[in-house]
Amino acid sequence: MPKRRFPAVLFASVLLATAAAVTAAPPANRPVVLEAPLRAHLSFLADDLLEGRGTGQRGGELTVRYLETQAAAIGLQPAAGKSYRQKVELIGQKTQPGSRLAFDAGGKRIDAVFGQDAVFGNASGQTATRLDAPIVFVGYGIDAPDEGWNDFQGVDVKGKLLVAMVNDPQPTAAQPQRFGGKSLTWYGRWTYKFEEALRQGAAGILLIHTTASSSYPWSVPATSFTHEQFHLAGAGNALQGWISEDMARKLFGAAGQDLDALRARAEVEGFRPVPLDAGVHAEVHSAVRRIDEFNVAGIVPGTDPRLREEAVIYSAHWDHLGIDRENGKPDHIWNGAIDNGSGTAALLAMAQAAVAHPARRTQIFLWPCAEEQGLLGALAYTRAPLWPLARTAADLNLDSMNFVGPTRDIGVPGAERSSLLDASRQVARDMGLALAPNVPDLGGAYFRADHFMFAKAGVPAFNVGSAVFSGDGSFAFAHDASTSTSRMLAFTKDYHQVSDQYDPAWDLSGMVQQAQFTLNLGYAVANAPAMPVWRAGEAWGKVKR
Repeated sequence: MPKRRFPAVLFASVLLATAAAVTAAPPANRPVVLEAPLRAHLSFLADDLLEGRGTGQRGGELTVRYLETQAAAIGLQPAAGKSYRQKVELIGQKTQPGSRLAFDAGGKRIDAVFGQDAVFGNASGQTATRLDAPIVFVGYGIDAPDEGWNDFQGVDVKGKLLVAMVNDPQPTAAQPQRFGGKSLTWYGRWTYKFEEALRQGAAGILLIHTTASSSYPWSVPATSFTHEQFHLAGAGNALQGWISEDMARKLFGAAGQDLDALRARAEVEGFRPVPLDAGVHAEVHSAVRRIDEFNVAGIVPGTDPRLREEAVIYSAHWDHLGIDRENGKPDHIWNGAIDNGSGTAALLAMAQAAVAHPARRTQIFLWPCAEEQGLLGALAYTRAPLWPLARTAADLNLDSMNFVGPTRDIGVPGAERSSLLDASRQVARDMGLALAPNVPDLGGAYFRADHFMFAKAGVPAFNVGSAVFSGDGSFAFAHDASTSTSRMLAFTKDYHQVSDQYDPAWDLSGMVQQAQFTLNLGYAVANAPAMPVWRAGEAWGKVKR
């Protein structure tokens, strides 16, 4: 894609803005994140040369090679023996033309148009899958003993196609905090529902999409399913995907059911699955391949003999959606400058600073692969960690960072789940920052980035706040707040689109600020007498690691 050129005066203005950042400079004995290497890494990682850093693509191979080369040049020690690479075995699947999805309901045949009415694929590793099965509506598709909730009770769903809602049961006046209150819980995520369908022995699962319940438009799953989908090697659903709300209404209406009435029933404790007078006929033709992808990780050893066996992890996924090539059509490159060239570049700049100033505990810089495929690289890491999870103090993740200017506060949503909140508050105070007020996590952001796999494995973790995804644009920008907020919120139209491209005119002082806060927080954890602990009652604190 052609890149725009900008006059040198704009670069000068960026440097001035960086110099005018509102945060206090770190003391002389602290590592300092520099803007120049961060910008250089970002501009390269988001360049067309890397073809969108796609999983299983040439651009991904180039990215891994770049990261390990830069890690060596910076002075990080390899984390996987003599290598910076951790192998992750993946199965790639791409639904092919000729795949069909149709429903028989009330004597009617309803054909679903791929991309318009439904998107689907298989995660079983089969090149050809045929499915004929009865359909069961399972409400939210949740089995949550800790919430006293089971959407599968009383009905055997083995061998049946499940249709489920996204999100989780909403709070009521009598139970204002059930399933996290207004915030989305792990049970509301599409990844959980796919996993639960497999555990239940279902033939497959389709999720009903609404923008309100999923927090993103139909274009997001539609775009994802037109790309190659990846899964960790092992068992998976023979059919999984999404149907539009219009298609769901057609299906339920033809089966003699009122979709809205069933949704209302699914909000009430004691809901039982509702078999539909309908069946599914699906043929899924897939291009399937097995590949080895790689996490990249480097280490700064700790200086304290008593603490160096414990480690703090900084993480940022390197992958994006890659490149699409179709005969006779221009190449489409999903450059992923913000998502997540920003975090990838920031970690390199942070590592450069950290190597010169080791902390008492060991520090690990981790670039997971295949985040866009369902946090697969992070999941693979926690299943075969390069550092014992029991001696991992925390994971601080960066994803889709602030590119519009410095702020007077910093977001730490998820830090309140552990003593990391106390550390964050002190670090923010030292930098002259406030902590941004938390807003209800309506989209389940805590479960949508790599840190969650660490939390799920019992390691205190959160995604250090970004102005990009603050939820309501509530960050207090230091300069020209109205314009900065508008620019940040406008990124939603670029999210997972080819328009997420690097702009040399970006003011990266806010990104440097965010990276510096993250590194300072990591040092606070790395130099503290004890490792962070979960808050009492936090579910992830009960996980044995």
